[in-house]
Amino acid sequence: MGAIETIETIEIIEGERLSGKGRPGTPNRALTALIENGKSGIIGGMGLLDNLVGVLSGANDPKTAKKKRLRQLVKDLGKNRYSRFYHARTGELEDSFAKFLYDIYKVTASAQVFLQNAAASAELRAITVEAFLNKDLKALNDKLSAAAIQRKAAAVPVKDLGAMVKRDLAAFVSAFDNTRVNGIDACYNAVIALVRFVSFDFYFVLKKFDPGMAERSFTRAPRFQGLAASEITEELKDFMEFSAAIEEDRDWKSALSVLKTYKEGMDVVNSDQWTKVIRLLKDVGRSRILELVLQFTLRDPLWQSVPRVSGERVADSFLDAKKAEIEGAINKIQHDKRGAQINQLAQTVFGSAEVERLANYTNKGNELLLKKNFEGFTKIDAMNYLKAYMLDFFKKEVRELCDLLLIRGQWTSNVLSQPVSDAYHEMMDISERIVAFDEALADSGEHGGRLKQALVKVDRDKGQGKYIRIILGTVNNTAQRMINSASSSLITIGRNFKSLLEDMQKKPAELIMNWHELGSASEQPLSRRIAEDYKRMYYFVQLLQFYTGPVEEQS
Repeated sequence: MGAIETIETIEIIEGERLSGKGRPGTPNRALTALIENGKSGIIGGMGLLDNLVGVLSGANDPKTAKKKRLRQLVKDLGKNRYSRFYHARTGELEDSFAKFLYDIYKVTASAQVFLQNAAASAELRAITVEAFLNKDLKALNDKLSAAAIQRKAAAVPVKDLGAMVKRDLAAFVSAFDNTRVNGIDACYNAVIALVRFVSFDFYFVLKKFDPGMAERSFTRAPRFQGLAASEITEELKDFMEFSAAIEEDRDWKSALSVLKTYKEGMDVVNSDQWTKVIRLLKDVGRSRILELVLQFTLRDPLWQSVPRVSGERVADSFLDAKKAEIEGAINKIQHDKRGAQINQLAQTVFGSAEVERLANYTNKGNELLLKKNFEGFTKIDAMNYLKAYMLDFFKKEVRELCDLLLIRGQWTSNVLSQPVSDAYHEMMDISERIVAFDEALADSGEHGGRLKQALVKVDRDKGQGKYIRIILGTVNNTAQRMINSASSSLITIGRNFKSLLEDMQKKPAELIMNWHELGSASEQPLSRRIAEDYKRMYYFVQLLQFYTGPVEEQS
């Protein structure tokens, strides 16, 4: 006989015993069978007697055991020092429980309004941290603000500013030892425990006991009546979870001080009254009255509340935010100064900071790509500057000057003229490549047509996104190579122009032997032409240097 069959047999025995069935003096057949099975080893020796007694008493029956626990709950509720809260026979919470909630509500009602959204407030976090800073650390914290760093940048070079800020930040972070960090975290978590507790909807629950009660109005004496606990089981669970976090040993003095600062000098709760609330909550909590009520109401003797306790590491998150703030401030300063330098150089070279010479590799052509969250064209400014320089200066003045110097100039050695010649021809080749590069991005071009078609399909075919990124990578890498090459070539030409200016003053000349003849062939003084072209080239190379960089590898 299996275990289930054994239990069923014992239940039959128990049923026959209780109903009086079975003839006196006649052995019960079920009992006889059970004993026989015991002889075969299923239940043997004293084990038979123990199991038999257990089954007959109901101890091995889960339902019977549960009923026994529920009966014990009734007894425990009756003996509890807060037994006046609940009437087990009717299942009702009494008016004395409502009065308990009402007394707490009177203390916390105003705080509900003051502390709305406080749990998500970054300002509250910062105030908590600052409450644990001494005068010197507060001054250092202010010094490390984005606004203070921005003001300092007006008088200090960015490189020096970065070093200063780095030293100050290291000193600030080192002050956050374990004692300070633990104090900050404990205080903040006490604040959050209070914020969450006062957010409990006392009014919603109390109105069920007294429908005529007005919200946050205490002029009228409440008229509470009993209420079935089953109507507010979820609210009781929430109340237990929130109140469990209101621990007596928390630093409530610091927590209330932080909240007062957060509310600009207003006490969110009265300190003495809050102390009384804490004591009352702990006394009620230790009595386990609400746990017993819920266990009995839910018919679950094993139910237990899970405290809703905050364990945030606010000190660490504050320091991370401070580091991010500083990094953002430095980056902004660098970006602004970089932009100012670029605008100044563009103004010097072209007479305007706004330069656009390309038809397709432009900000306008970039709009749809950026809207679709693609990186887009990343070298727009540099490529337009390069195109403008080639059109406005190099292919006119610099080209004429190079032709004069390289073709009609009598160099003392061809080796000396070769670097200028190579760099010049590289620049002329780049000029042609820029044109082809821009035309390829037209709607009818190699890249432009493919981009246009892929952008139309990308919303319904995500595979097109990878295709678009490959095209953009190819285009931007091509642009980067031209920028790098142009910068290198112009540096070579400019360096040689400077040497030629010096050579014109030497007697005898060391690089070109027929300076007098070349000067006669030039409509303007040759030295002035070389000097002006060199000066403009120097500033333009400085401008390009902001955009030179490595060519990104594509997978």
